Amino acid sequence: MKKNLISLALVSLLASNAVVAASYEAGDFVIRGGVTMVSPDEGKSAVLLGGADSTMSISVDDNTQLGLNFVYFFDSNWAVEVLAATPFTHEVTIHDPNAVLGVDGATLGEVSHLPPTVSALYYFETGTNLKPYVGAGLNYTIFFDEEFKSGPESLGLSDLELDGSFGFALQVGADYQLNEKWHINASARYIDIGTDATFDVGGDSIGKAEVDVDPMVFSVMLGYKF
Repeated sequence: MKKNLISLALVSLLASNAVVAASYEAGDFVIRGGVTMVSPDEGKSAVLLGGADSTMSISVDDNTQLGLNFVYFFDSNWAVEVLAATPFTHEVTIHDPNAVLGVDGATLGEVSHLPPTVSALYYFETGTNLKPYVGAGLNYTIFFDEEFKSGPESLGLSDLELDGSFGFALQVGADYQLNEKWHINASARYIDIGTDATFDVGGDSIGKAEVDVDPMVFSVMLGYKF
């Protein structure tokens, strides 16, 4: 009797796993939510004053926010994904090794942005609960709330503006199915983000920097399939 119960339990477990490991199907819709970190390129962008190299440069720090994405499946392999998030806010640091303004290492200002991205995804068949995929798509990044800190403003810096950015995005990721509806998702993506930053110095529009943000974007999310 005990042996029969164990056998029945094993059969039930295998049957359960078979359901969990089922592939996505045409018409499936997935919504995910979790944490997303934007980690900009660690390189520094040169600052130009009046078109000439000022020997100063700027860099942008990391930021983590609530991430959301939505996925629609055309069949078991192909899907389209929309990435969204609450606004990311980054501190901009100025590097002034030759003491042009005497502000080396100071926080120059803050800038917020939204990086909505639409990607085509390809899911690989594994026959297991792990569903890996690759993706490629397009991104448009909107910058807003650009502002200098009080220190740089006291030196005559004002009217910071960053242009919007249009570029490509590449990603790898995987879903791990917890049951028929719920899964855990992890992904890493590269987004091509470059923008022109302009600002006034002493009331003159002579400040400019070509900022290559080019971040890696890492997400860990909980997903639900409808």
